[in-house]
Amino acid sequence: AGVALIVVTRFSPWLYVCTTLLALIIGFGKRRAEIRLLADGANAHRKVLDGYTIAFLDQLIMVVSASTIMAYSFYTFSALNLPSNHLMMLTIPFVLYGVFRYLYLIHVEDAGGAPDELILTDRPLMATLVLWGLVAVSILYL
Repeated sequence: AGVALIVVTRFSPWLYVCTTLLALIIGFGKRRAEIRLLADGANAHRKVLDGYTIAFLDQLIMVVSASTIMAYSFYTFSALNLPSNHLMMLTIPFVLYGVFRYLYLIHVEDAGGAPDELILTDRPLMATLVLWGLVAVSILYL
């Protein structure tokens, strides 16, 4: 006879917010890289690019980046599914550095067109993700 086990897990709404905001940062970064690459021919390539400028995208990226950091910070100390000792707050510096590193890459290095490649090729960003994961897992499960 089989045994069915039902696990009820609370999923914090803050994770939905963080995921959405992170997707927006990446999306705006990709759009920025596309406009920089195509320059004056951007609107001829795709009509939707006509509605954006680099300056406007930079403003959107800054607002969404700050919102992402704040939302993640709120998540670390207000989510009901996290340890009550608030140790997840120790992961905030990793998120902060990760966002700053991504901003550096898209603004200074003109990267961002392929965020999946950035994660796999940029060692500081990769190290940040690994360290964040190790700290988060150790807080949650050890």
